[in-house]
Amino acid sequence: MVTIEAPLAAALEWLFGTRAPAAVETKAREVMLDTFGCVLAARRHPEVTALEQALEAADPGSASSAAAFFAAAACWDEACEGLARAHGRPGLAVLGACRALARHKPYSLDEVLAAYLTGYEIGGRMGESLRIGPGMHVDGAWPCFGVATAVVRLLGGNAAQALAAIRIAACQMPYSLYLPVAAGANARNTYLSHSAQLGMLAASAALGGIAAPAGAVEELRSRALAGAPPGPPVAPPGEWLIADTYLKPYAAVRHVHYGAAAAQALRADIGSRLKEIRRIKLSTYAEALAYCGNRAPKSAIQAQFSLSYGVACMLATGELVPDSYASQFLGNPEIKRLEEKTELEESTSLTRAGKRGATLVIELDAGKFEYTVDRVTGDPALPMTRTELLAKFARYAGLAPEKGKAFLEAPGGGRFAPLSPA
Repeated sequence: MVTIEAPLAAALEWLFGTRAPAAVETKAREVMLDTFGCVLAARRHPEVTALEQALEAADPGSASSAAAFFAAAACWDEACEGLARAHGRPGLAVLGACRALARHKPYSLDEVLAAYLTGYEIGGRMGESLRIGPGMHVDGAWPCFGVATAVVRLLGGNAAQALAAIRIAACQMPYSLYLPVAAGANARNTYLSHSAQLGMLAASAALGGIAAPAGAVEELRSRALAGAPPGPPVAPPGEWLIADTYLKPYAAVRHVHYGAAAAQALRADIGSRLKEIRRIKLSTYAEALAYCGNRAPKSAIQAQFSLSYGVACMLATGELVPDSYASQFLGNPEIKRLEEKTELEESTSLTRAGKRGATLVIELDAGKFEYTVDRVTGDPALPMTRTELLAKFARYAGLAPEKGKAFLEAPGGGRFAPLSPA
């Protein structure tokens, strides 16, 4: 019995037939701006520019390759958006595909916003309902469904064709491993690239009349995702998931943020007494421990997924930014000493309640300090102010805040103009 496609089809009909409220479009622009900032920051890494050149050499002028590059760059520093209820980031690959297509046709900002929101909402719904199995990484999984939907819409297709594209993608969704993160390999950064390319392929196939059977999504869930925890039903029409998007104040996996924020708060009291620290204990929820329990990280991606490194780096330097994962920080003796002293334990109360947060306890030669964080800037309950958003964009993109402000306030009927260093 098909148990997911009927509510998915209803959501598609609603999204294709409804213009988003002004507040939702504003939120979408903010998330898009934040993503552009992350992409521009990533271009400073030699590996990122080398990937761009290799993609162009293998497939010159390709929109698919351009989307793949954008998606990889957007997640490179782990400073990008996410949707906690979907356990991933629905918008990165979608925006990459929209931007790539806009290089070849002068779409309006309104057209791109509509496609982006449609893709984001479908991706978020699939991420929430189709949970990944143990040992998988989310980036190579359900984001392709949002891309497929957005591309169908941007190319003039309808809801039925979008559902066909989702079925086509479901028949070949890859099994993406968490293994590279644990091993310190940055192959994980190509997972969203694959999602972007698979989504674009599925959309093209559906628009070209290629068909996949009804029930493909359910078959995917019962076979490839058989070991995954059960997810909730697909969110109904009328519910805008993008309203629950979080933006990150730190360059780190979201699970790391709570301990890092606690460390930042305590640093005001003990920043001059770090040599006196005897013990650090971080208590947090089980999912954070499962994904970010990496110790003594030796590469950037290991450190981005390391609770103990996030705490140690924040205590030692006062920030977590893209440069925090450069070799001089990964090899910094003080950061390494603090990371070794950090103990991790589960907060069963947070796990049972399904809540996120952390409590950090730091014991010194004389005295003990404790701080609890249950939300950080950028959470839906504590959104970034416009000033904070523009300041982050300016720092990451290397552009004046006015450039970001102009994008946020651009008329919808004007041409979609992606932000660039030029």
